[in-house]
Amino acid sequence: MPTARESLLQAAEAALAARPWPAVRMVEVAAAAGVSRQTLYNEFGGKAGLGRALVRRAADWYLDGVERALAAPAARTAAERLAAVAEWTVRAARARSLVRALLTGSWGPALPAPPPPGSRQAIGPGELTRAVRDRAAAALPYEPVRRCELAVRLALSYVVAPGEDPGREPAAELLRLLSAPSRTAGGR
Repeated sequence: MPTARESLLQAAEAALAARPWPAVRMVEVAAAAGVSRQTLYNEFGGKAGLGRALVRRAADWYLDGVERALAAPAARTAAERLAAVAEWTVRAARARSLVRALLTGSWGPALPAPPPPGSRQAIGPGELTRAVRDRAAAALPYEPVRRCELAVRLALSYVVAPGEDPGREPAAELLRLLSAPSRTAGGR
């Protein structure tokens, strides 16, 4: 059985999926979670706290997916694992508006406000990009960090500017780039 906090976050996500954040009412979130409004306020302090928790939950959900992509079967190459991270990034951004906002830094009025920059809870495109890059580098210790970052940045380009074929995933392009022989400064 989910905790009150988990139930409240699920109810708030469902409410946010149905209407813009300014139209989400705390009393409705509490009722949908099966708890009192006071429990909601005790847990999050108010609507802003609930919104910050939703943003953090979206970031955690996205990073959990990155971990799953990197933990693919051992038979997969590093390039294929990085391509899986890129595909996940594009799919996650398309599936959840909060993830897209976190990855791009583009927050619309229909979303809860992100934690303020410099705050302990702040997370944005730079922090997420570094978190993904660092996770990839740790999971693929023989893969150069710059190639891990390339995977993240290419995926983000597909999130920001999907191109003419929005159904096309970045995996094929990423595999081509990652499989190309590395050039040294003197070999350009």
